[in-house]
Amino acid sequence: MKPELANIKIGQPAYRALKNAGIESLDQLTQYRETELLALHGFGPKALGILKSILAEYSLSFKEEE
Repeated sequence: MKPELANIKIGQPAYRALKNAGIESLDQLTQYRETELLALHGFGPKALGILKSILAEYSLSFKEEE
């Protein structure tokens, strides 16, 4: 079972940035490019790295960059 975003230790600013963008699950994250997430206020490279490794554990990934 995939963890909920609220239970992943990415920091409150990053979590709030995702929540404000309407992203509340790992499955929803796969619909976004890394650059789109990094553009969110409060979301940085550290949170991106953490989420990227968790997605990989479930054979998921961010949307491909164009």
